[in-house]
Formats: sequence, structure tokens, C-alpha cells
Amino acid sequence: MEFGFGVAMRGDAAAPEFLERHVKHGESLGFDIVTVSDHVIIPREVQSIYPYSEDGAFSGVDAGECLEQLTVAMFLAAHTSSIKIMTSVMVLPHRPPVLAAKILASLDVLSRGRLIVGVGAGWMQEEFEALDTAPYQHRGSVANDYIRAFKEMWTSDTPEYNGTYAQISGMSFYPKPVQDPHPPIWVGGESPPALRRAGQLGDAWYPIGSNPAFPMDTPERLAEGIATVRKHAEDAGRDPASIDFGYSAGWYDDREEKPGRDGGRMVFTGTPDQVVSDIREFEALGVRHLIVGLTGSTPEETLDRMERFTTEVKPFTN
Repeated sequence: MEFGFGVAMRGDAAAPEFLERHVKHGESLGFDIVTVSDHVIIPREVQSIYPYSEDGAFSGVDAGECLEQLTVAMFLAAHTSSIKIMTSVMVLPHRPPVLAAKILASLDVLSRGRLIVGVGAGWMQEEFEALDTAPYQHRGSVANDYIRAFKEMWTSDTPEYNGTYAQISGMSFYPKPVQDPHPPIWVGGESPPALRRAGQLGDAWYPIGSNPAFPMDTPERLAEGIATVRKHAEDAGRDPASIDFGYSAGWYDDREEKPGRDGGRMVFTGTPDQVVSDIREFEALGVRHLIVGLTGSTPEETLDRMERFTTEVKPFTN
């Protein structure tokens, strides 16, 4: 099992001196992945439903502050040497496909092949409108087109792609990414279209377990999701065994149990022993990458939580 953590994109924990300290600390502790979230701009009023809270509210509206994802990813890569850098997730319609593909390829080259491209279709309509993107209502189709266009640009000497929302022709695209055939594409999301996208186009499926509309918060529910993704891969003529699986547990807590949706204990909460048991159970399902929420109320608490994970949980998961 690989383990990862996320960095802050706003507030004191997003100051450059702490971002550098944070990612170096994670690398020194042996974490495998650092994740970076994606908002380009946060409108003052957001009516869109945030998928990962029970009431649909997005807490970032009040702050109105965010660093840009790919810039932060490059910053983290520049201050590390071995940890993988993951976009978690990049909202595909936010950036023109050729520009996004070039930035991502450059990231992979300059990080010496350490990029994981986590992707999603997005949820905040107001942000789409502020960025003047492709139509929000068609974001799923846009995402599919962009993934296909990325692969074409990253692998072909004469890229050609004629989709509804991405057209590629008459260009050279170099340098290619370092990773062969390209950086792994992890498809986020828990809805039926997201699972279909993961099976048809992704190298991995990467759900967040806390989506109340499409919960993946128990081994049984996740197993059903994994089976669905594999079926979509098979239907698309792909080998289902080639699909990798990650999981994001942002609610992680190794000191206190949190209530689950069905009244029991929420997975990845409780004692370190309970968390270790959860990790082993999810690994048995096929999950090979776990991103845990280690952010504390202060930067120092965040570093302490990271150390506790690597001493009280990680050594006992093998």
C-alpha cells in the first residue's frame, strides 16, 4: 500500500515556507504521494452543491483564497526528489486541453517522472462561468474529450484528435512526458459517469468515500464500485486487471471514532489498530494507494499528525 497526504492551498499552511517544510517532511517520513487540489478562482457566492458535505456547502467560499494547482505542483516537485506529485483532482474543463497537456508534460519531465494526473469533471458551476470554460452542463463529455486528447498528444509523433470539445492537428508536441506511455491518469468521482470514465479511459479509479449521494464509505460499497469500474473496462475492450485503485479518506482520525452513515464506526477512524485493520481490508479489495487527511488546526499539528501516522499506523500495515 502506498500512502499520501495533501497540502493546503490557502491560509498559513499554504505559505511558501510551510509548503516547502511540509512536503520535505512528508518525503523524509517515507510518504509516497503528495496531493494538490484544484480551484482557480472562488466566486463570492456559490449555489452549486458541493458533493462531499452532508449539507452541500463548500467551506472555501468564506476564505475566497486559493493558490493555483499546477503552479503549486511544480513548486513541490522542485523541493523534493522522490515523492510523487498528484493533482487531486485537476478539474479538466478549467484549462484549455493543449495548454494543460503541455504543463502536465513539463511537470513530468522536470520532476523526472513523478507526476500522477488525477482528473475530474468538476462541480462548481460559478467557477466554470468565471473561467469562461466549455459548457458546465457538458462537463462530463468535455472531460472525456480532454483525456483522449491528452493521451494523443503525449504518445503520438503526429497527434490528431477531432472531438467535440478538443481538436488536435497540424502540431508537434514535445517534449513527451518521461513516464511511458504517459503519466498515470487517475479518474476521480463516485457517480455512474465517473465510474464509466474510469473504466473506459483511466489508469486508476480514485474515489473519495464521503460523497453522500454516492457513498463509498464501507468495504462493501467500495467493492461494488470496483466491480462496476472493472465491468466498464471489460465492455470497452480493456483488461479489467489493468485498472489500479486509490482511495481518499480525508476524514481520517486515529484518535477518535466517527459515526458512519449506517450507525457504526466510520472507516479510517478510531484507534491505530482499527485503522490498520481498515487498511488491510481495503488493500484486499484491490486498493493500492490511500490518501489520508492529516491536516491539523495548525501547521505544527499537521506535522505531528504525519509523524504519528508513520510511527503508529504505517509500520503495522504490512
